[in-house]
Amino acid sequence: MGINKDDIRTLTEIVKNLYLSDDIPWVIGYSGGKDSTATLQLVWHALSEMKPEELKKSVHVISTDTLVESPVVAKWVEISLARMKTAAEIAELPIVSHRLIPDYKDTFWVNILGRGYPYPRPNFRWCTDRLKIQPANTFVQNVVAVHGEVIMVLGTRKAESANRAKTMAYYEKQRVREFLSPNSTMQNELIFSPLEDWTDDDVWTFLMQYKNPWGHSNKELLTMYRGATADGECPLVMNTDTPSCGKSRFGCWVCTMVEQDKSMAAMIMNDSEKAWMTPLLELRNHIGNAELDRERRDFRRMTGHIKAYKGRLVHGPYKKEVREEWLRSLLKIQADINRNGPAEFRELELITLGELKAIRRIWLDEKHEFDDSLPRIYEEITDKIYTDDTFTEGSAFGVEEWKLLRDVCSDLYPDEELVFQMMTRLVDVEKKSSDMKKRKGVLGNIETEISKCYYKNEEDALNFALIKNRRKKDMGGNFDEKAEILEDDIDLAYGGDA
Repeated sequence: MGINKDDIRTLTEIVKNLYLSDDIPWVIGYSGGKDSTATLQLVWHALSEMKPEELKKSVHVISTDTLVESPVVAKWVEISLARMKTAAEIAELPIVSHRLIPDYKDTFWVNILGRGYPYPRPNFRWCTDRLKIQPANTFVQNVVAVHGEVIMVLGTRKAESANRAKTMAYYEKQRVREFLSPNSTMQNELIFSPLEDWTDDDVWTFLMQYKNPWGHSNKELLTMYRGATADGECPLVMNTDTPSCGKSRFGCWVCTMVEQDKSMAAMIMNDSEKAWMTPLLELRNHIGNAELDRERRDFRRMTGHIKAYKGRLVHGPYKKEVREEWLRSLLKIQADINRNGPAEFRELELITLGELKAIRRIWLDEKHEFDDSLPRIYEEITDKIYTDDTFTEGSAFGVEEWKLLRDVCSDLYPDEELVFQMMTRLVDVEKKSSDMKKRKGVLGNIETEISKCYYKNEEDALNFALIKNRRKKDMGGNFDEKAEILEDDIDLAYGGDA
């Protein structure tokens, strides 16, 4: 049996009583989805019933934009936050909305295109913490620093999954106050989950029966969920076999944690007006192509070290040409949407100028790619002048010197794969250290760059790794049992040129 008006009334009173019980500020997590919308709506209605003199503490609404959200969902949240701000001011409610973004050094594109991180996968899930958790935690920590404590109001529900139900039940037993559970990862933070016992259908029933107080349309939210399901349905649930809108998933359009982005594919399939997002889906699928990924990546790790696993090297960051190709593709899609997309997306930024600046610095300073290709790529694709007022120190040399050095290395050492890269790094390190004030540690930096380019090619590096591992094993040292795969491969490695 679903929720009714009496249930809503009871829950509203619980919200009011909790709000009045102390001076601890509230922070509500808002994603624009059904659960966070229902949670905020419930709190909003409760506060609107209270006397002005009772509204003494702030309720912060935080929404984290990863900068790679589905454009449709991101626009939905953007409009919602703006309406929320206006409605709260008119109603004189202490509700303050905040759009949070990750630090530019931590964004998806800065890590993929800048540093060359492999795309996220279950055993290398670097994205969630950087893009979602850290921005929210930083905000909460700042509130705690001022007020000493904070109450997080979340739309988490036990019906979401068996694991979620188990976790919520565990912390429910550790409650220090009624309805408030401790946070396992942050001190001085309590969790209030008003919808914890609701089902998907309870959430939709509430949203359809109670008008959104900040002027956003819950019916349009229902339509958006319906469009994100493969069958186009968001049905009235009659039994446990009936699919629910809760199965729809909104998230980052670049997400490679799932094999297919079914929500974006469904949006495109169900609504011809969203066909403009097709290139985004294609780029996501191209980046997440596991069959192509190994060849796209350097055979060395980010630090230049090598690691063998089952007779092969574990590949590291994406190569320069791959990163540049993806930047071109991303900018082409953005430029096309800006010119030909729907009116409300003519200013869409798939990658921000702040991210481009961060990527450029990594390419120049960390990877020593002094040909400085990013401004050229940007201007070539967008027909706009690339400006970076914060960048005062240009690269040591330029594209002409880059090409000359490449040609010389190719002519003199045609079989040495890493000679050109080593020379570009050595030249750049030395030139940037030409000022005597900066020469501290220059010899160590040069030695480091030489060690990264020690190998002739990948085969040479693999032979070196296997032989080194076998020597450790033969001499009784600690060795990696997973490095080697077959005895024949090891014997072959011993005969290689180390």
